[in-house]
Amino acid sequence: MRQATQVPRNILIVCTQRIGDVLLSTPIARSIKSHWPKANIDYLVLPGTEGALEGNPDISKIHVFAQRVGWREKISQLRTIWRQYDLAIAAAPTDRARLYARAAAKIAIGFTTPEESGWLKRRLLNVSIPFDNLNTHTVSMCLKLVEPLNIGIEPLVQTPNIPVAEWTRLKQQLGIGQAPYVVIHPYPKFRYKMWTQQNWATLINWLGNQSLQVYLTGSKAPNEVAYINEIIRIASHPCHSLAGQLSLAQTTHLLKNSQLYIGPDTAVTHLAAATGTPSIALFGPSNPVKWGPWPIQWKKPESPWSRAGSQQAGNTILLQGQGACVPCLQEGCDRHINSESRCLTELAPEVVIAQAAKLLSPQEQPDT
Repeated sequence: MRQATQVPRNILIVCTQRIGDVLLSTPIARSIKSHWPKANIDYLVLPGTEGALEGNPDISKIHVFAQRVGWREKISQLRTIWRQYDLAIAAAPTDRARLYARAAAKIAIGFTTPEESGWLKRRLLNVSIPFDNLNTHTVSMCLKLVEPLNIGIEPLVQTPNIPVAEWTRLKQQLGIGQAPYVVIHPYPKFRYKMWTQQNWATLINWLGNQSLQVYLTGSKAPNEVAYINEIIRIASHPCHSLAGQLSLAQTTHLLKNSQLYIGPDTAVTHLAAATGTPSIALFGPSNPVKWGPWPIQWKKPESPWSRAGSQQAGNTILLQGQGACVPCLQEGCDRHINSESRCLTELAPEVVIAQAAKLLSPQEQPDT
């Protein structure tokens, strides 16, 4: 696809996947806006994921379309965006994303996989990008959607944001003072990405002995709140739950002022890396090449991570559980989302503490 002689004025990015996918797709908008600053860029996402885009200066409007609706509602959705754009980019390898992109614009760019038919490639996309789900990072994959535009790429994950004055007021309401603190996000969406509550408590006790306050973030989901409350109960050092009290944009500000962040493979871990906060990501069966956090200093289009082994890139240390099978790329040892991953549960807190001490040391310089 040649660069258009006329710059597209209205562009839609479709990312109908989870919140982490939406966050990691923001380099598409950043790249386009950097080269075409007058372009109007909108997003189309699923309910509950729009928070990843709050306050994003590259984005004008966010369409939120429910996933499972009747045919009348589906037609209404398509009418809302029908031919409203000069260009649409489907940033998810799904028929849904391609359909929305084709409805929105006469020119559509998106992913296809080897399993898909030629009909889909011909009818739904003008330019199809082969999707690699194994050896290419999610950010890198998204940036490949920009390449046909011949405008250069900006491999920067844009974090959600709110005005500083708003955060200052909220911080006072929550009792977050000037004392140095650490943020922990202990609860992933699926059990196979979990560390143990006792290990979190041991880590919190060590952080407390370093004269650091500890804030635990999470959603308002009852299971998540209960999980965090149990950590607080068994930890001997006082810590504070912010579960259900912060949006993703508000969490950005909490992270920016934090001495350290520690968490499993979650959207908040991606957010911490993108804010520049010194971070430790706990990985087990997940593929770091594909899903490792994207550090703020990482300016290359290739993944910052290799598949196996603990490693550091920029402000982020990725700690991987040990074992010949790691990473297995499966949903835990029993191959389902509620399964334990022994590579994670057997990851000793002393290993995490050693890396935390490294990042908290004033002599530590990020590897850029």
